[in-house]
Amino acid sequence: MYNKDNVFYKILRGEIPSKRVYEDDVAVAFYDIEPCCRIHVLVISRGLYTNFADFVAQAPGHEIKSFFTAVAHVADILGVKDSGHRLLMNSGPDAGQEVEHFHVHILGGEPLGKKLK
Repeated sequence: MYNKDNVFYKILRGEIPSKRVYEDDVAVAFYDIEPCCRIHVLVISRGLYTNFADFVAQAPGHEIKSFFTAVAHVADILGVKDSGHRLLMNSGPDAGQEVEHFHVHILGGEPLGKKLK
């Protein structure tokens, strides 16, 4: 069940400010307030999905394609498309998902190494 009190839904409603990089009808991208590397941007779905599994099970195919097209576009805007970047999706508590709203982290702007730390 989707909790409309989560921080990302409050950002979508404009109740919490964010430094936005991009937005369209399916996605909003903004800088993480606690970045783990030089470039750390979150891309969140405008749809009310709790995690990746919920998103792929419930979203129509065109919305899934549009969301990931937006993620690729944001990587290009950030200048990390060619130099390299990491996409990270934490799905569920064992993965460390802190906000139960489907989102992707775009990490880059520096060498990230071969593994997660």
